[in-house]
Amino acid sequence: MKKILSLCLLLVLTVTSCSPRETEIPVAPQTPTGTPPPPVTPTPASRSLTVCLGDEPETLYPYGSLNSAARSVLSAVYDGPMDVVEYGYQAVILEKVPSIEDEDAQLVPVTVNAGDRVIDSTGNLVVLEAGVKIRPNECREEGCVLTYDGSSSLQMDQMVVTFTLLEGLLWSDGEPLTADDSVFSFEVASENDTPVSKFLIDRTQSYEAADDLTVQWWGVPGFIDPDYFTNFWMPLPRHAWGELSASDLLRAEISSRTPLGWGPYIVDEWTAGESIHLIKNLNYFRADSDLPKFDELTFLFMPDTNAALTALSDGRCDLLDPSIRLDGQVGLLQKMQEDDQAKLLTAQTSTMEWLGIGIVPASYDNGYNASSKQDRPDIFADARTRQAIALCLDRQKVVDTVLFGLSQVPDSYLPADHPLHNGNIQTYQFNPTSGNQILQQVGWIDQDNNPDTPRTSFGVTNVPTGTPLVLNYVTSSATQRRQVVDIFTQSLAQCGIGLNPVYETAVNLYAPGPDGPLFGRQFDLAEYAIGVNSLEPQCGWFTSAQIPNEANNWVGTNISGYKNPAFDSACQQALQSLPDEPEYALHQEAQAIFAADLPSIPLYLRLKIAATRPDFCGFALDPTSSYSLANIEEFDYGPSCTP
Repeated sequence: MKKILSLCLLLVLTVTSCSPRETEIPVAPQTPTGTPPPPVTPTPASRSLTVCLGDEPETLYPYGSLNSAARSVLSAVYDGPMDVVEYGYQAVILEKVPSIEDEDAQLVPVTVNAGDRVIDSTGNLVVLEAGVKIRPNECREEGCVLTYDGSSSLQMDQMVVTFTLLEGLLWSDGEPLTADDSVFSFEVASENDTPVSKFLIDRTQSYEAADDLTVQWWGVPGFIDPDYFTNFWMPLPRHAWGELSASDLLRAEISSRTPLGWGPYIVDEWTAGESIHLIKNLNYFRADSDLPKFDELTFLFMPDTNAALTALSDGRCDLLDPSIRLDGQVGLLQKMQEDDQAKLLTAQTSTMEWLGIGIVPASYDNGYNASSKQDRPDIFADARTRQAIALCLDRQKVVDTVLFGLSQVPDSYLPADHPLHNGNIQTYQFNPTSGNQILQQVGWIDQDNNPDTPRTSFGVTNVPTGTPLVLNYVTSSATQRRQVVDIFTQSLAQCGIGLNPVYETAVNLYAPGPDGPLFGRQFDLAEYAIGVNSLEPQCGWFTSAQIPNEANNWVGTNISGYKNPAFDSACQQALQSLPDEPEYALHQEAQAIFAADLPSIPLYLRLKIAATRPDFCGFALDPTSSYSLANIEEFDYGPSCTP
């Protein structure tokens, strides 16, 4: 009986009574003060984001071979150190972007002697010895360049830049992120086994941590870098990777597949051929701002464009990354956007499509011989011929039809919205009437008065009389480029210029010289693309020092063989000056010379295209950033997104 009574008392805590004849009235449990406890807040449901990529990353190691898909994944693992937004830099894990004005970047005079590493007057890294031309301190013009006597001590300018990290930064494993982690990154990048550019490393005299939050960069004397405020190496975790060699880091799983970061997410699992799953980083330095918006993030690999579009439609993908080849789907995505089934995002990129003009083929390097069968007639020596070709190219039709009107026709190596773009340079809008007039003046004659046949030469310097104006047009076999060639074939024909398209595989097109058509300088016209991560004007692409030839092992970007001392001088002085110095304005002059000489014709800026579910927000494509998902921590969708 006692056991039964005890059991009855115990059960009264979970049921109303042991007696079916009695009814208990539930009473709220009381706190020690006699007041009810606060209501329990339900745990919010876990939120997830799914991004579809066009490729599977080869690696996630920051110094590995990163494709576009890998950069998108790394945007979730890291944050910064700086973001590029609309031709400007924004500090992320640094207190600020250093500047000369704030004196956390300085130019200081330093004494140099024979045997020291310095930068010469043309920007090359050399050992100081007799005969070397250098710029002494405060020298930016050609007139103050001096030739070293081999024994004197003299002073040159040296750049010193101080970077300060935010306080309280943590790696995702909870360990402090310090200035020494950036120094470790510099050490790894400096190793020969690390496949990154050594240009800046070679021009760095020292890179040291002054304390836990401060790093100082010292440039080699004479190195005046307009991009000095970017000379901060992204931190790598010395405490986790310090025992691995540079070659080990390229293939170790902890660095290539599950890299430790400080960003909004942590790599949780990589399923080869399928997906990468990440979870929220609870040690993220912006967690107090309710970032990131999602608890889980999944990257799905979808190389098939149609499959990716289907996945967006049925909700398996919230976002289609620009690594998916959406160029041919813009019309469909525009219709889906009209029907509120998707949101289309486009932006120009820093990659420009060019039409190189073979002014000086490699066969001319030993001297031009008009009677030689190896030397093509000197068709492009007269700049007016190059200008006429530009007037006869309907580049705007290419933009309007092939690129859906979403890009622009540049007039120089800088896009029109670049802060340093010269808006007063010579331009070449499609005008076949003017093009025909110029060709007639040069000596390209329409002898048969038949606009459907090519013009022929009569009195053109270094071109035999009767030579037809038919040009070989070398490019890759990509669909977009074939469309471009079709448009140009029609528009050039209006000026009596014939085209002979030659389609190469990408491997053959970009093969090293002397055999490759581009770097071997074996073409009349060649369509190619070139891009850069820096925001500085790339006049250096077209200097004579960049002509690929046998002496420099066929390495260089000036595939036209263009030479103009005035352009070289303006470009070099501008590149070796700081934005607040008078010589920096020579970027304007360099653009004007380029536009008049026209060694290559800028065709259009390439596009990057993304798409999201219709209720997505916090995402925009920036034309100047190479990381399309740089602000992934701010992405959101659903009711919290306001129109």
